[in-house]
Amino acid sequence: MEDGAQQLGHCMVDMKELSANPEGLTAAGVMLTPQLPQMELSLACTDLLASGRDRKPNALVQVSVIDPHKQLLVSHACTEIVEANKDPLFLTGVTFPSEYPASPETLVKLTVYDAKDKSQESSSFLGSATFSVGDLLRAKDERLTLSLRSSDGVCAAGTVLVSRLKMGEMEEVDVDHITTDLPSHKCPLVCESVSHACIDNNPLTGPVFKNPICKVYRFQTVDSKWMLVREQMEECTLSFSIPKQLLSLYIQEDMSRVRDLRELGELSPHWDNLRKEVMTRYGGIISSYQETLAELDKITGRSFKPSCCKAQKSLEFIPINLHTQRMRVTCPRKTDAFYDIVTVGAPAAHFQGFKCGGLQRLLSRYEAEKKSFSTAYQCIYYSPEHTAKAQEVLSTVSLLQPLISSLADQLLQAAQEHSSSGLREALKNLSDKTEQFVHTLKDELVNSALLALHAARPGYVSKNQKQTPVQGGQHHGHIHQGSDQNQSPVQGLPGHSPATSISDSPAGCNNVEASQTTTRGEGGTLKHQDSIPHHKEYDEEEWDRVWANVAKCLNCVIAMVDKLQEEDGSKQESVPEQQLADVITSHNPGDWREQLRPHVTRLKECVMQVVEKAKRAMTFVLLQEAACSIPQGFLLQQRRDVVFSQALAALACGFVMRLYAGMQDPGFLKQLHLVGLVAQFESLLSTYSEEIGMLEDMEVGISDLQRVLFQITEAKTDDLSDLQPLVFGRRDQFTVEVPLPRLVFQTLPEEIKGGKPLRVFPVLFNVGINEQQTIAERFGDISLQERINQRNFEMLEAYYKSLSEKVPLECLPCYQTQTDIKELLETLGQNVVTKKRKNVEILWIAGTICRRLNGIRFTSCKSAKDRTSMSVTLEQCALLRDEHQLSKDFFIRALDCMRREGCRIENVQKNIRCRKYAFNMLQLMAFPKCYRPPEGTYGKVDS
Repeated sequence: MEDGAQQLGHCMVDMKELSANPEGLTAAGVMLTPQLPQMELSLACTDLLASGRDRKPNALVQVSVIDPHKQLLVSHACTEIVEANKDPLFLTGVTFPSEYPASPETLVKLTVYDAKDKSQESSSFLGSATFSVGDLLRAKDERLTLSLRSSDGVCAAGTVLVSRLKMGEMEEVDVDHITTDLPSHKCPLVCESVSHACIDNNPLTGPVFKNPICKVYRFQTVDSKWMLVREQMEECTLSFSIPKQLLSLYIQEDMSRVRDLRELGELSPHWDNLRKEVMTRYGGIISSYQETLAELDKITGRSFKPSCCKAQKSLEFIPINLHTQRMRVTCPRKTDAFYDIVTVGAPAAHFQGFKCGGLQRLLSRYEAEKKSFSTAYQCIYYSPEHTAKAQEVLSTVSLLQPLISSLADQLLQAAQEHSSSGLREALKNLSDKTEQFVHTLKDELVNSALLALHAARPGYVSKNQKQTPVQGGQHHGHIHQGSDQNQSPVQGLPGHSPATSISDSPAGCNNVEASQTTTRGEGGTLKHQDSIPHHKEYDEEEWDRVWANVAKCLNCVIAMVDKLQEEDGSKQESVPEQQLADVITSHNPGDWREQLRPHVTRLKECVMQVVEKAKRAMTFVLLQEAACSIPQGFLLQQRRDVVFSQALAALACGFVMRLYAGMQDPGFLKQLHLVGLVAQFESLLSTYSEEIGMLEDMEVGISDLQRVLFQITEAKTDDLSDLQPLVFGRRDQFTVEVPLPRLVFQTLPEEIKGGKPLRVFPVLFNVGINEQQTIAERFGDISLQERINQRNFEMLEAYYKSLSEKVPLECLPCYQTQTDIKELLETLGQNVVTKKRKNVEILWIAGTICRRLNGIRFTSCKSAKDRTSMSVTLEQCALLRDEHQLSKDFFIRALDCMRREGCRIENVQKNIRCRKYAFNMLQLMAFPKCYRPPEGTYGKVDS
């Protein structure tokens, strides 16, 4: 970059200013860590002497750093092996990051070995040389030629050439020499960096992403130019923070459910015993979750769960091996390009196991069995849709009731201040929320549930002794249109003329008051259990009256506000102009408030009464659903909580990464708030043995992400702790808030700044590639995979249709490959229905479509370590080939290089403390060829 400016993602950081301010600087409220310039070296040897006269050495160089202050020798990097060559040119470079600041006094030791095999497990010492960084920087052209000394320190074992790399230098290298003399070499230039200050550090990632590992390569393009490719892999703090927040929300929700069950009032002995059993089950879940949360709170400084801990109970809510990976490509005379991906182990309940299958199979079996359970327990069978509706009603009324009460108080405050504009604004907000409240309750499920609850009271006698309690409540299965009273709330809501709906407003409001008096009973005040009669015939129209009263009370309030404003306007017109000021001054502002107060009070009371009835009714629905599913339903809920927690942590990580990358892209931001983003999950699980259970878990977990919304908020402060995403809500609907620094937040579109909920559309495509999938395809069943791919293709197609209707195609990113997205979708659809073994083209096309749609890319296998590494590296090289003209001669070299020396082998090392992919030769024979790792990088290891 020119003028000392380095582009990091979409943010510009002045490197001169960084150098001038060694303590760091603040950009957009985020503290940046200063970076010292990185020094990158290339190595070559000449006249190497092998241990045997009749052979040429298989050379590699081990690079170590000698700390001048502590006099410690620290292993830093290693080149690749160049086979059978006494003058090897190493195409693996060496990078000194900030933790090795490479001061002039820093000593670097180069040790050359003769490797017996590609795994480097057996090698013999050839010679070593030492130099200081100062020597290199002072040398002509910043190049040194050093003699290698053998173990006795006397005999020369050859020479080593050290050069400081500069961009463009590799254009002078004889490429033919590399091609012909290094037949086994798979790795063009790789510059290694494992540090906290990498080349591609985005200043906004500080609070969420950490512990970066960076690799740098240079590959040749078709026009003999050289591209610079950087990989950066990072952990994500959301691996732990999201599950911990979810656990707290699960605990709160279940404790609230227990309170609601207690407040149902007196029940017959049968129902009371079922309630006690359900409450005991909830108590067990709450206790288990509290214990898990306490264990997670003890963990500090850790931000990912290694694959070897996948079945550990205390970590079951944590996603497996969650990492982000970014590939940044710099080509001569072209704008830098980014390609992001999130890698995570398949969201699945490993601790609970897969002996009986995964969530998809267990839930199907559970729903089929629940009907017979409901008969045995004398319960009403409620479908999943009815249960979801009950949860939605509970959640919505609990949210809206305090909001309506607060808005009603604001209306009275505006009346107190005699503010016409304030009165109109407060009334509009109150009307909107009350209308939403009424429409939420416009469901026959509430009425039928109230009848069932009435039948569960002690001493209940059914009408004419002809209906059993169960039969009496089964009307909910035939939802009918409401009576005339069901329609009145809608007719009386804003949007209809208040003058016509309350032409005789005093009478209308008196009727509301009279109906309230009837409902309250002889005691005059509404008691906890008196809202539903116990020992008399149930009035099925009572709920309709109570429900309709809310709208009638609102109309009374609207009419009174209109009346007050009309009277005020007529007074001002009738008073002479010179006396107007005196009239306004002498007007008692309390008149409006006192006239409005009775109507507002009645509205709040009606809302409260409706809330109490609705909460009891829906709680009773959930009680019956829980009672007829003991204990299987509770075990399934726990399993679903675990899987969803892992999936949400991954999604939140991907959303934040995508948001940071697109912060200055107006087209992306427009797409974000108008339609939302597609989140495409690629899975490499087989449909055989335990992995079919994992896939069944994953399918449900990814589908449940449809219940998640995102909101962008302005951070309270610029402190990094205030930039952590927060989760709110209940199981039926979660919202993830993503705080941004004030200066960044101010640049966003008004819709996003206004708190508009942002949607994500999760889709899952699976193609198994291992030897177990071979068995499944030949002797087993792959219908699960086929159904998943077909269903999610239809969802992806529907998303594109919605996107093309609402967002101009100019908002989507431009790619070198000119294939139309619609054409790609047609090809994907054809591949989905084609009977072809291990059809990985489905994954390739789906990934391409996702990137073309500005989506979020995820790749998973069992542990996101081995098969995932093969997929990610293949995708990166395909992008280099298709979008940046990577030379065909360099494609396999680049692929092997990334797999042998890149970020993914570092991921393996982090997980199992071994630099070997967990494959054996038999397994790899079943893999598609492009998913096989290079020789020497795999073996039998514990994964």
